[in-house]
Formats: sequence, C-alpha cells, structure tokens
Amino acid sequence: MCYVKCARYIGFSLVWAAVFCIVANVLLYFPNGETKYATEGHLSRFVWYFAGIVGGGLLMLLPAFLFIRLEEEDCCGCCGYENYGKRCSMLSSVLAALIGITGSGYCVIVASLGLAEGPKCSDANGVWNYTFASTEGQYLLDSSMWSKCYEPKHIVEWHVTLFSILLAFAAIEFILCLIQVINGVLGGTCGYCCSRQQVRMCVTVLRPSLVEATRLHSSP
Repeated sequence: MCYVKCARYIGFSLVWAAVFCIVANVLLYFPNGETKYATEGHLSRFVWYFAGIVGGGLLMLLPAFLFIRLEEEDCCGCCGYENYGKRCSMLSSVLAALIGITGSGYCVIVASLGLAEGPKCSDANGVWNYTFASTEGQYLLDSSMWSKCYEPKHIVEWHVTLFSILLAFAAIEFILCLIQVINGVLGGTCGYCCSRQQVRMCVTVLRPSLVEATRLHSSP
C-alpha cells in the first residue's frame, strides 16, 4: 500500500530528527564541555524545559516507531472485515501523529523562546543575567553584541547554534507529522483501492464507478 510506505519513510525520518533533538538538548547542559555551569545554575531556564529530550525526542519516537511498523500491522478483524485491517491501522496512526505534533510544537515554542531571550551569562562585572533579554532577539542579527557575555566563553554561539538545531528539527518533525495526519486519513478512508492501483488517488478511481452505479440504478 503506497500510503503505508509513505508512513514508513516518515517514521524513519522522525527517528533521525528525534535523535538530533535529544543530542542538541543534552549538549546545551555542557557549554564548552563543562559541567560546572549546570551544577551552579548558570544555564538558560529554557534548557531545563527538556524540549528536545521530551518534546522533540522521546515523545516523537512513539509515533515514529508506530509508522515504521504500519506495514506489519493489519489490525485483523477491524470492523469485522479482515481487508479493512490496513485502513484501521492507518486511521490509528493519525492519533499517533497528533501526539507527534504536540511534542514537536512544544519543542518549537521552547526553542523559539530560548533563542529570543538568549543565554544566561556573566557580564564584565561578573554578574550573571540574561544579557540579551531586552533586545527581543535583535542580538541574533548583530554578532558584535555577543562580546558582552564573558563567561562561559563562546556561550552565545553555543546557545544559538543548539537552539537553532532544536528549532529546525522540531519544525521538520511538525511538518512530517502533519503530512502523516493527511496520509493517515487518506490511507484509512481509501487506502485499499490505492494498494490495487498503486499510484492513482482513490477519489479519481471511485468517482466514475459511483457515477456509473447511479446511472444503472436509475435506468429502467
């Protein structure tokens, strides 16, 4: 079934995206590879929201593995008809995709807020604060401002790069899950005919048949 194969490709893509989100989130805890900033509470508050680990990561693996296994699932006996098994599985994948949309959406929001606020760092007076919080994200366009952060070294680059990775991959996950919602609905409502025709859309195949059936039924 073409819809099932599409879901399988989406599943594998989501797995890789989830891995990147988890790795990026974990790295945010160790600026310059050091652990002292985490233990001393000198990390951005948005790092502790676990957006990449939970939202874009673990919560995304559930629908991803379900999409991958759709080809093996036939949901035997669904609605009393064995042939409806694939359709049942595809419709159930829509619920999993909605979970993925929730997780990725959460990650997108947190990553966006983290980028807008900027990192927590030490200024020239040794005071730890959110130096760029009042710039409303304008610091992203002016790298000359980044020198205001003295410690950790290169924290702005570290913060911006990793949160940008979170934002990018979470956005990809959101789009893929949205595609699977559409794919699941189409596969669940007319996927069986797609398996016979391979490429044609079910609506295109069924429309002439319905017209012909109506004509025959109305003819004397």
